[in-house]
Amino acid sequence: MIGTRRARFMASGDSDLLSELLAPLRLHGVFHSRWSMRAPWGIAGEGEDCALIHYVHEGRCIVEMPGAAEPIELEPGDLAVFPHGTAHRLGDRPGRSTVPLVSLLPDRPPGDARSVQLDGPGPVTTMLCGGLHYDVAAVAPLYRALPTVFVLDADALKGQPLLGDTMARLADNWTDDEPGAQLVALRAFELAFVLALRTALSTLADDEPVWRALNHPAVSPALLAVQTRFNEPWTLEKLAAEAGLSRSSFAATFRRLVGQTPMEHLAARRLQEAARLLIETTQPHERIAERVGYRSGVGFHLAFRNRYGQTPGEYRRTRRPTSPS
Repeated sequence: MIGTRRARFMASGDSDLLSELLAPLRLHGVFHSRWSMRAPWGIAGEGEDCALIHYVHEGRCIVEMPGAAEPIELEPGDLAVFPHGTAHRLGDRPGRSTVPLVSLLPDRPPGDARSVQLDGPGPVTTMLCGGLHYDVAAVAPLYRALPTVFVLDADALKGQPLLGDTMARLADNWTDDEPGAQLVALRAFELAFVLALRTALSTLADDEPVWRALNHPAVSPALLAVQTRFNEPWTLEKLAAEAGLSRSSFAATFRRLVGQTPMEHLAARRLQEAARLLIETTQPHERIAERVGYRSGVGFHLAFRNRYGQTPGEYRRTRRPTSPS
């Protein structure tokens, strides 16, 4: 379980890197469900293209991950967050036979809510689960380096009253048919998701690459510069100067901690912002290219197609809403 040690994420002026990484996360839909299960029970969920949250309100739950050496035990008040929707199994004990999640919930559209009850002779487990759909274009590149699962125990949630109270109130006041319930659930889960990520990131082990990158005295300022000033004419030499390291030392340290070269990370951030602008604005492609730091429209076009598999025009046509918002 994650403890309560606090991080010191590097800041520059009025900005801090953690806020800049989490601020763009905006959910566009949540499928949430309340489960009441009596032992014996076991459920197998495939990987999903969204983040997942499991909050145990009553009883216990065992989480088993493919390839993981040890199962994770969740008790009342514990919260598990899967940032990438990684496949996993849930049960009342390790090794329990499972049924596929799709057989119990074959259709899980964002915005919907369900209640599921599984009868049995044993102790009851009550859980609140959410599938949190977010726009991949709004996710900071470093998000992809997050662990497959975070677990915040009840003590950690007590140290974050807003997070703990949000999850407890969602579980206590479960409704799926009152007016405005979908919007309330969306905003509540969005708040819980960001608060949980912030809490989990601030308590990662020192040897986690994301922790080390966010707190490294040289890499962190460079990450913040890329995240907030991506449109500037950066070169490897300029980013190294921002970090206060030599060119070679900065490049090696950045790649070791972030998993990309500095210029690859910069390109990912620029194209992430370009994708957002293509969806949310009607600005011409040439203007978007300039806004995200490309001096050549052709270079922007080629880089975008290489990353997203579509030209900017194709991406805009297929991703923008078909009706006015």
